[in-house]
Parts: sequence; C-alpha cells; structure tokens
Amino acid sequence: MPPDLQVSVSPHIRSQETVPRIMWTVAGALVPAGLVGLYVFGWRILVVVSLSVLSCIVTEAASLRARKLPLARLRDGSAVVTGVLLAFVLPPHAAWYVPVVGGMVAIGLAKQLFGGLGHNVFNPALIGRAFLQFAFPLQLNHAEWPYLIRRPLLEIFRGDVASADAIAGATPLAVLKDAPGEVFSGGWSFWDLFSGYMPGCIGETSSVAIILGGALLIALGYVNWRLPVAYLAALVAGVLLFPVAGADGALRAGLPAIFDGTYPWQNLAVHVFSGGLMLGAFFMITDMVTSPMTSRGQVIYGVIGGIMVALIRLYGGYPEGVCYSILIANGFRPMIDRFTMPPRVFGQRDIAAGGTS
Repeated sequence: MPPDLQVSVSPHIRSQETVPRIMWTVAGALVPAGLVGLYVFGWRILVVVSLSVLSCIVTEAASLRARKLPLARLRDGSAVVTGVLLAFVLPPHAAWYVPVVGGMVAIGLAKQLFGGLGHNVFNPALIGRAFLQFAFPLQLNHAEWPYLIRRPLLEIFRGDVASADAIAGATPLAVLKDAPGEVFSGGWSFWDLFSGYMPGCIGETSSVAIILGGALLIALGYVNWRLPVAYLAALVAGVLLFPVAGADGALRAGLPAIFDGTYPWQNLAVHVFSGGLMLGAFFMITDMVTSPMTSRGQVIYGVIGGIMVALIRLYGGYPEGVCYSILIANGFRPMIDRFTMPPRVFGQRDIAAGGTS
C-alpha cells in the first residue's frame, strides 16, 4: 500500500513533549526553592528530601512489580517529583520515619491504588501530607519548631559576619492565627517573608524562588497561568472580604476585613507569602493529572481552591489550609470537566454558522 494511503491508529499529532521530559523539568523548577531551604535550614533537609524521594521510588517499584508492569516506568520521574513535593511541605526537623511513611502513602495509596500515573484523582504528595498530619501531629504542628536559620544573604553582602543561630519560633501563619498584627513585631521583615528567611517547611518559605520556578513552567506551557492567578486572587479576595475572625474563629464584626479598622494590612502579605500558598499555586494545584482540562474549568477550579484556603485559615483551628483546599478542589475536578467540556459531535450541522462542525 502506498505511504499516503496508510491508515494508523490515533492520535496522529506528534509532539516533542514526553512525560519524562515534563516531570524532570518540574523537578528542575523546584531546585531554586530547595537551594533556599538548604541555605536557611542547613544540611538536615537533605536527609528529609532524600528519604522522601527514596521512599516514593521504592514504593513505586514494589507497586509496579506487584501489578506485573515494567520497572522502566520508574524513569518517567513522577515518583521523584512526588517525593520532592512531599518533602518540601515537611518541617526540616522531621524524624526519618515521617517522610518514609508519607512517601509510601503518597505512591501506594494515592497513585498506584488508583491505577498509576494519569489515573489518580487526588494529588499524591498532598494525600501523603494529609495522612502525616493525622499520624504525626506533634512532629508537624508543634508551636515552637527548632530551626537552624542562617543570617540573610543581604547581611553577608553588606559585610556582616555570617553566622548560624539556633532559634525556636512559630511560623508566621501560627503567629497570625493567635496574635494578628504581631507577625513583624519580633524583628522579621517583609523581605524576610518574601525571600524565605522565616520559620516554615523545607521548600515553601521562599516565595521568590517558587515564583521563578513557576514562571519557567508557565513559559514552557506546562502550566496555564490562569490557574495559579485564580487561586491566589481568590485567596486575596477571601481574606479582604470575609468578616474578621478572632483567634477562636468567632466573628468580631459583620464587616469585611477590608473595612475593619483593626485589621492590619500586613496580614494580607502573611497570607500570600507564607505557608504553602505559593508552592501550592504553582506546583500543586497545577498538577496536570488532577486539574481540569479547559481554561475556564481551571479558573473555576482555582477559585474553589483559593476560597477554601481563606475559609480554613480565617475560621478553622488550623493555621494553614493549602493542602486541604487543593484536595477539596481535586474532588470537584470531574464535575468541572463535565460542565466545561461539552461533547462535540463531528459532522453535526452548526445552524448559526450555516455549515457543519
């Protein structure tokens, strides 16, 4: 048969992009945030990240073997990305068994049990993190986390002597939850918050490093910019427009926070640039498998997630909220796709256009 008459199985469109290429690019985009975490918290984070990645790889290999699938699938890099993301949302002092158990749950329960890459409904790294939240609450939620925090690079560039001080301090969101307006009273600055020189988890403190990595993914077309923007904008709108709540979650007034004279504006900066919001916006909620397929659906999806973060942070007993907000949004994804992707019948006449579609 002549080549021009050959019929092949769809799809017919070929692309240079492959799953391994995308996954390893995402892993590379996480490097800046990891380097900041290494500088701020010290070598201890290498243990947590390594154990998390190794646990994910071993669990993936065991699952593939049990399902009689080729171990070559390990080369796609998805297990490595899951391990890194899981480690990035853990505290630097986490015991060795915390990332190990988290990796096993993330891959074994949230990914392979659903059928492997491309079939999971919920983000594997966040399922692992949510499980650890209940399994080891004292490890993850202790009010006074010990940190080995190095002095900011800015001070070193000015000629100050570099040093490392062991300090104990609550995360900015924990301070905001208990004592609004006192986040910056202990000597912290907005630059500290933005650069990553603040207590927090391994890879989520430096907004500037995360934004750089996220911008790379957007430029390469791996991430639709509408999704992180919708997620962040919904959080900002919720923080400013929802009624102000006290430390106990009770409403102090019926007015939105933007009209409450006692509400310090710097609190908005804490909500946006601390905790896991930036990491969630650029690397978690944008997961290709668990996010909607259309631009309109991704905007709706991002708004749902952002509103959930605001509600949990403002009125819940938990100072964070990114993990659960994205998992809740994951649950809405099938319905969003259903209503934003109507089936199109080929050959159906488009009456308005006067032709066929």
